[in-house]
Amino acid sequence: MTDTGRRIRPLRPLDVRPARYPTPAQAESAARRLALRHPDRCRLREVGRSRAGRPLLLLSVDRGPRAALVVGGPHPNEPIGTAGAVRLAEVLLERPARPGLSWHLLLCLDPDGAALNAGWLDGPLTMGRHYEHFFRPAFEEQPELLPAPGSGRRPMPESLALTGLIDELRPFLQCSLHGVDFGGAFVQLTGPVPGLSERFARSAERAGLPLDVDSYDAIGWASPAPGTYLMPAPGSREASRALPDEPELSTWSHAARYGAVTAVLEVPMWAVDAVGDARPHPAGPQVLAAAAHDLTVRAGELAALLSRVPARGHEAHGPLVRSAEFNLAVAPRVAEEWLDRWRSQPLSWSRATTAGLVAARVPLRVASILLRLLADVRGPGAEAARERARAVVADSLDRLRLRFGARWVPVQEQLAHQTRAVLAAADCLLQAT
Repeated sequence: MTDTGRRIRPLRPLDVRPARYPTPAQAESAARRLALRHPDRCRLREVGRSRAGRPLLLLSVDRGPRAALVVGGPHPNEPIGTAGAVRLAEVLLERPARPGLSWHLLLCLDPDGAALNAGWLDGPLTMGRHYEHFFRPAFEEQPELLPAPGSGRRPMPESLALTGLIDELRPFLQCSLHGVDFGGAFVQLTGPVPGLSERFARSAERAGLPLDVDSYDAIGWASPAPGTYLMPAPGSREASRALPDEPELSTWSHAARYGAVTAVLEVPMWAVDAVGDARPHPAGPQVLAAAAHDLTVRAGELAALLSRVPARGHEAHGPLVRSAEFNLAVAPRVAEEWLDRWRSQPLSWSRATTAGLVAARVPLRVASILLRLLADVRGPGAEAARERARAVVADSLDRLRLRFGARWVPVQEQLAHQTRAVLAAADCLLQAT
């Protein structure tokens, strides 16, 4: 059947791809080649600059009045987003243009953050090396999120570029290409997309991915089907729990003023099959309490290590320091929320597993950042701090590999699933209208 049918059409080009992520520079080169090769259908333009002056590039395919906007690289530790934007353009250009439809692919929303993660992409894609080069900005420095009125913060130039693009294109669909380091595939929607859940689930199965059926990112949200979540109404308790700012302040919701649906598509780098298990866990509250305790203790220990970073480190590596501080501030609040909500409630295997993943992942991220910040600090105290941070990293990686059975998902499978999901979202919305 065609890609407008109910079944996913076999697409060999989606499955046979290089087993690596491109850097933003490589993605730009690939986009320029596509624009030169297909001048009748494809064009590349700059739509803004990052805080450090890096260009924000938009690759547009076809010229129909109904626009689909795809945002690559919203989080720098999730390179699948930039890879997915390029791969989607390749797939679109392998097919005839669809009358009335245009695609607009923002290659990388946060190129400054991507530069702080780039070291991983140049070598073996191992779990250990990923965290040696790990960076994810503090919440208020993530470009998809907008400052609250009265906060005194100005929108970042990357955020303004994206909202300006939404205002220009008035898309019927916005897809934000995300990834998770450990877990399963899931999609978060600002509104219903009939038929997408089934196609998303079939695509995940085809790629060998579990669906995250009780996602921590969507606690309390409506879930019309396994792995599909509807974002809550602005101002609701669930919305305020999920984000420090209200959901209407995100660029996901900015597109809603034009009737658009935003789909936040998540695909794991390392799959953990237990997140797909909705059965009751026989010892859920105990597992949750242990995870909350581990997270709180580790956060306190790493906060003490952060004090070893000298003032010059704060000045030279401000984004890294702020990322560590943000995670250390959030961790005890997350643990407290777990206990408040579920201390005496039955939990699924999925939710219990997700709590354990978070309890391992947050200290792993912070300890890895600390090792970068302390790399050039001298003295016995600094070496002791580095040794302790190394021990946290080693223990966390062992937990993820051994206790949770985290397994690498080949890049080509991540790309194939995410590309199929974007195409399915557009197809389902077009069929519905």
